[in-house]
Amino acid sequence: MAGVWITGIGQTIFARHPARSLRDLALEAAVEAADDAGLNLEEVDAVIFSNSMWGYFDDQHCIRGQVILQETPLAGKPVVNVENACAGASTALHLARMAVASGQYGTVLALGAEKIFNEDAHKMFGAFLTALDVAHAHEHLERTMELRERSLAQLKEARPEVAAAMPPDHDGQRTVFMDVYAAFAMWHMARFGSTPRQLAAIAAKNHNHATANPKAQIRIPMTPEQVLQDRPVSWPLTRSMCAPIGDGAAAAIVVSGEQARRSGSSRAVRILASELRTGTGRGVDDLENDIAVRTARAAYEEAGIRPDEIDVAEIHDATAFGELHQSESLGFCPPGEGGVFALEGHSSLGGKLPINTSGGLECRGHPIGASGLAQIYELVQQLRGEAGDRQVEGARLALAENGGGNIGNEEATLAIHILEG
Repeated sequence: MAGVWITGIGQTIFARHPARSLRDLALEAAVEAADDAGLNLEEVDAVIFSNSMWGYFDDQHCIRGQVILQETPLAGKPVVNVENACAGASTALHLARMAVASGQYGTVLALGAEKIFNEDAHKMFGAFLTALDVAHAHEHLERTMELRERSLAQLKEARPEVAAAMPPDHDGQRTVFMDVYAAFAMWHMARFGSTPRQLAAIAAKNHNHATANPKAQIRIPMTPEQVLQDRPVSWPLTRSMCAPIGDGAAAAIVVSGEQARRSGSSRAVRILASELRTGTGRGVDDLENDIAVRTARAAYEEAGIRPDEIDVAEIHDATAFGELHQSESLGFCPPGEGGVFALEGHSSLGGKLPINTSGGLECRGHPIGASGLAQIYELVQQLRGEAGDRQVEGARLALAENGGGNIGNEEATLAIHILEG
């Protein structure tokens, strides 16, 4: 049994957990993953721990994993701390896979935990600014807003009926990334002709998928019409198109082929590919060098497969536009057709490539340092045939895409994993 395998997974319910500590959430996910793998935590050789915001909120900038694991069976084990914005948990999995593949360790725990909800709303939303180049954040946001204004002008000229339907932005609180996503959504609308209705179809699909996920933060079925009529956030995005603020943890046990063979489990899932890339200064129209395109190309080559062989995917949808864009970048549909792909039902359960069967970040939730491993939690269940009412029939190959931060016109970092059941 060659390669590197996932034998155990764990995840808390994603929600606002003001009464629970980060340590409590992390240990729940870790214990569940170990139990799922048929292990005791003492049998873990090393831990890769992902967290992005503990330092920002509580000044715990260093030794986060070591603090979390004190007075547990993992105390004294090798611990590596990972902070990689919204892609931290998938980066932890990437490093766990490398550690096992190198032969250094036989069993590694990849663990991500995050508490984002804070009674101080100004501080809570301000946390997301740290995922930009802080020294140049003002200039970065100015360039993004310039893109928005150019795109709006193009829409007014070419599609005045669409621009005329633009309501005033809601003046409430939102993260800076909602404005960034909105600007790129408008760019896509101006260049390719996508529509708010297509974004609403994506969001409604994810809300409906999430109703079958007992660990999702939002489990409210919605129609595209309800999504469009929801509170405006940053046009063309409404509240239902955007990931909520929440807390949670997720984990995976990563083992060598020899360890997987010894376990005798028929539920192990193989990691076929694990790729990580960094954003560049590419132009907004240079789609060939988009970070997701580059990372996906490497992942498909490593796995030895084509995009059309993927049976189910979890992709980074901090907003509905994120899913639209990544559907194109990952090669699931041609450039410009991500919205059509969803509107025609191809990404829904029962479609040719179900996407975000967990509900995605929009509905499962997005505790930053845990989200990438929550994607893995969902996909391992799918490949085992254990996803219940959201099961994709016959799923054999799965892809997880998880991006984080923002540099120039794309994510600052992005990871893709391809799994085989």
